[in-house]
Amino acid sequence: MNFADKLTLSRFGMAAVLIACLSIPFSGATPTALIVFILAALTDALDGHLARTVYGTSDFGALLDPLADKVLTAAAFIGFVGLGLMPAWMAVLILSREMMVTGLRLLAAEKGVTVGANRWGKQKTIWQMVYIIAVLFALTFGFFDNFRTLFSLFAFAVTALTAWSGFIYFRQNYTLIHNRN
Repeated sequence: MNFADKLTLSRFGMAAVLIACLSIPFSGATPTALIVFILAALTDALDGHLARTVYGTSDFGALLDPLADKVLTAAAFIGFVGLGLMPAWMAVLILSREMMVTGLRLLAAEKGVTVGANRWGKQKTIWQMVYIIAVLFALTFGFFDNFRTLFSLFAFAVTALTAWSGFIYFRQNYTLIHNRN
């Protein structure tokens, strides 16, 4: 296992720390969540760069990297629902899209096809991470409630982008879904 793959695996552990910080009240929980999430986002960028430039891509990394991203963002969104910062329907829609795309990738792999992220999926990931960091930053520095409406609109936009990216993903892979071979 190369260093890029180890970075990918580290995000699963960071997701556990993140959800703990968002679920268990303790002094410094929110700043810790912010730092952990930023570190996880940086490891995502670094492991991708290392896989492309140093180690080469691997089946292990191709499967686990997007899964680690999904687990990390799921931890944040579920934590936000638990804190009353985001409606549950948004988190359910976002997580449903993520599970459906993972299912499609597994179906593709079973057929010997690799289905990578498209530009909409990449934008979705970027904006989800920006949203999560913005919320954690606002919570850390105590101004979330002053901008609750703005954060609600941001959450709606991220949810809509997530749903749209899922629609595009399935539309682009229509033949894969309907091909019985």
